Amino acid sequence: MKRTKDKEEAALGKSSPPDPQESDTPPLRPELSEVIHRHSFGLDENRPEAVTRRQEKNQRTARANIEALCDPGRFIEYGALTLAAQRKRRSLEDLIRKTPGDGMIAGIGSINGSLFKEDKARCLILAYDYTVLAGTQGFFNHKKKDRMLKLAYEERLPLIFFGEGGGGRPGDVDAEGSVMVAGLDLSTFASFARLSGRVPVVGLVSGYCFAGNAALLGCCDVIIAAKNSNIGMGGPVMIEGGGLGVFKPEEVGPMNVQTKNGVVDIAVADDMEMVAVAKQYLGYFQGTISEWEAADQRILRDLIPENRRRVYDVRRVIKTLADKGTFLELRPQFGPGMITGLIRIEGRPFGLIANNCLHTAGAIEAEDADKAARLMQLCDAHGLPMVSLCDTPGFMVGPEIEKRAQVRHVCRMFVVGAHITVPYFTVILRRAYGLGVMAMSKGGFHEAFFTASWPTGEFGGMGLEGAVKAGFRKELEAIENAMEREAFYNKLVAQAYERGKAINVASYLEIDSVIDPADTRKWIMEGLRSVPAERIRGEGHAYVDPW
Repeated sequence: MKRTKDKEEAALGKSSPPDPQESDTPPLRPELSEVIHRHSFGLDENRPEAVTRRQEKNQRTARANIEALCDPGRFIEYGALTLAAQRKRRSLEDLIRKTPGDGMIAGIGSINGSLFKEDKARCLILAYDYTVLAGTQGFFNHKKKDRMLKLAYEERLPLIFFGEGGGGRPGDVDAEGSVMVAGLDLSTFASFARLSGRVPVVGLVSGYCFAGNAALLGCCDVIIAAKNSNIGMGGPVMIEGGGLGVFKPEEVGPMNVQTKNGVVDIAVADDMEMVAVAKQYLGYFQGTISEWEAADQRILRDLIPENRRRVYDVRRVIKTLADKGTFLELRPQFGPGMITGLIRIEGRPFGLIANNCLHTAGAIEAEDADKAARLMQLCDAHGLPMVSLCDTPGFMVGPEIEKRAQVRHVCRMFVVGAHITVPYFTVILRRAYGLGVMAMSKGGFHEAFFTASWPTGEFGGMGLEGAVKAGFRKELEAIENAMEREAFYNKLVAQAYERGKAINVASYLEIDSVIDPADTRKWIMEGLRSVPAERIRGEGHAYVDPW
């Protein structure tokens, strides 16, 4: 075996061929040597200059990222011998050396295979190689993508997409004027978008991602991007060509823009963290894990302040409720009044939405609703049950919020919620007021599999102080003495709170129960176990809205 390995390494240029007289195996046949030699041009060990340039930017090569992503030895590459369509202008030797794979590495691999069954670990990977023609989209790498996307659709393979690159590539003269003119009849973008809702589609970026590359990235379920990323529907060349000015790549779609506006779902430090988070994210859609650890659930009893006017960090509630280390938050800087993410409970994956009372007291704004509705679609498409943690005074109101199309945006929660079929569990933490909490509850308290409240829950058609002021305006105005008016007002508010207490609301069967916060995990898991297995998967949303 060693002799054969030595010969293979010799064909790759790694060492001198062994002495034929010392060999006990026949030499490699010429055609096999040629194949091994051709494959070697795309390997990192034979491209030291390209590897060094990546390292200088604190980036890994596309192959190194794939190696880190996949289980050891569990990646097979399709189309590795592809070259750029430029034989009319460059020598074949030059193309072989400088355009391996035509700038696109594609193949089938296994991810998280130690945690999940073989059929759950299989994935399809598409990775633009920025060291080859700046990761641009060439004629043959489009053809390669079309081949792979068809395979992903037919075999239901989750897709991991590394999107770094500069978009469409001019200069593929072999195709221009012979088999294409504008090239706008290709099927790549439709085939990529068709995967939405059928399989998980994960987009990763480190570096520049412009034009066509960004168009594919924007179709992904989730975008995980390193802090050095710039993402835009047009790069500097396209911007200048459109007469819109001259800009550096770093000025187009930087991360401080794309995280706040919701384009990027998860921001990471570098390539290493990007790949690690991608594996974690994909794991939620691969199934249940057998080993897990949870915090002492009695901690939940004291996380809601006794003073109902005091704010608290609902992320602490989420992290205590979930299995340790399993809360993965999505779009934290966008729509800050709503927290969305993925968690595990007893190893079982769930989608989660929660009101954030640290921002506008948890009132739901347009961006918050978009964020929640999209997570509902994502969970329904891929069969994740949902948990909703509610503490909201309702939808945000006022002249200013209406300028942001509040009516249309917040109603997405009603429409999407009414159509999802995966199990949905509503837990009221504190305030449960008006249309906002109904939207958080899939449209109403009796629409979810259960709606349970912690003892701190308080309920009303609108904020109770406001309800008293509006409903008893005449009575309050009729009291001339300010102190007497204030006393009467406080009495009415106290009565309203007593009527709206969770335990009283439950007595009218408007909610299903008031529970010990420490039993929340038990309620969720017993609820899930009560759902027939065939229904947990849900009917599946047709697609996941890019927004």
